[in-house]
Amino acid sequence: MTRSGLVFVYLAFLTCTWPARSADVQPYFVSMKNGKTFMREGPGENFPVKWVYHRKGLPVEVIASFESWRRVRDMDGEIGWMHMVVLSRDRVAVVKQGIVEVRARAQTDSKLVATATAGALGRLKHCGAAACEVQFEGAGGWVARTQLWGVHDGERF
Repeated sequence: MTRSGLVFVYLAFLTCTWPARSADVQPYFVSMKNGKTFMREGPGENFPVKWVYHRKGLPVEVIASFESWRRVRDMDGEIGWMHMVVLSRDRVAVVKQGIVEVRARAQTDSKLVATATAGALGRLKHCGAAACEVQFEGAGGWVARTQLWGVHDGERF
């Protein structure tokens, strides 16, 4: 075999064994559509299940894509693959830890309307520089973005 043939075989091996990372994918957040979602070791049904999530709406960060599969990171830093049909573009955030204040406006001195505990999920409505408007079950308001996982630093919408 020639040297160029050997290089081709090696590159083909890398392509088959290492999932492709799309250069144009900027990390973005999505949420899980179902109450039971599988994270796999690789982009395909033939790869072993790494984790099983049992909570609809959990946010994950998409960091790469390969065909109809998305490489995702959860809030604990676990990385694996999920099929795009189990993911939703609905923006959801989760309270990172402790008890956080939910305020009537984005200002920290505005009226306290509720509190949310670690693990609480809420639909993101708007995000400003310091706070995000979040609709939790039963209450909504503004939460300091540093208390939430599911939104990037500096992201506004």
